[in-house]
Amino acid sequence: MKILRSNMTPREIILNILSKKEALRCGVANPVSSTTIKQMEIMNSFFPDAHYDAKKMYELSRANYEILEYDAIMPVFSVVIEAYALGCKVDWGRPDMMPQILGKLWKSYEDIDINKDFLSNHAAKAVLECISLLKSNYPDVTIIGKVFGPWTLSYDFFGVEDFLIKTILEPDEVKSILNKLSEVTVKFANAQIEAGADVITVADHATMDLCSPMAYRDFLIPIHSMLVKEIKAPILLHICGDTLDRIEYICQTNVAAFHFESKVDACKAVNINNGRIKLIGNINNPLTLLFKKPEDVRKEVEYAIKCGVNIIGPECAVPLTTPLENLKEISKTVKNYKY
Repeated sequence: MKILRSNMTPREIILNILSKKEALRCGVANPVSSTTIKQMEIMNSFFPDAHYDAKKMYELSRANYEILEYDAIMPVFSVVIEAYALGCKVDWGRPDMMPQILGKLWKSYEDIDINKDFLSNHAAKAVLECISLLKSNYPDVTIIGKVFGPWTLSYDFFGVEDFLIKTILEPDEVKSILNKLSEVTVKFANAQIEAGADVITVADHATMDLCSPMAYRDFLIPIHSMLVKEIKAPILLHICGDTLDRIEYICQTNVAAFHFESKVDACKAVNINNGRIKLIGNINNPLTLLFKKPEDVRKEVEYAIKCGVNIIGPECAVPLTTPLENLKEISKTVKNYKY
């Protein structure tokens, strides 16, 4: 990365990086949730209201910039919006617990019923209204929308085990399911872009634990490549877990960036990627950010920068009890680093 010695807004830094232009420094962002109970207390906005009340969502999400000093704000904390909008029962959780989907909705492709007005659901509407508020009040900060990809939506609607069995016994049906559920991903993503999102996280949990690299190649290269064409903003693909064995395939989809976890060594990810897409991550959540000290966070951040990770941030949604000083250390280290 060629470094410019001039002032750039946080939004310019992130968008320049994603478009392969010159940037002042590495970016700082988490494409998924960075919220904690402490941030809820400071912003006086708590779960579960912040999942479906636009003003509460706005107040809590802006802590990404106001408290953590990241270059981006990502307001979609939960993983249930699409499932809830299409009919799944949901436990919305509490301040110390994320929402959960209760039970599956469909058994086969023929059961799929996508309400054309699912974006009029109050939870989906809250996301769109919140993004509009953020765009109006934080024009110089990157606003990240978030949707779930069809692989993850299939887990939600069919159940993880039943869907994975289908990938082996009924691969043609799986392809039909993925194509159909992609309509949900694209529609919600583009609505968020119209509301003001600069980029879109597509979270699609095709991790090594649940999906072989060959399954990613056969089922998801076509789907993720299609999403790149249909979604009208840069895509930040997020996949949990160990993804080293599929980074080569992810690069072939032409997503703008891949948000990866600490189970993948940063230097190994950079080497496989070889500059084809941008990389985001991969500061460890369950050990470093949750339990260690800022100096430990600093070491991981510096390692990721030295390896060549383009945007530095937590590896996934942070634990709700993560200390603020550890989350803030990411931004501090990136901005003070001697490039």
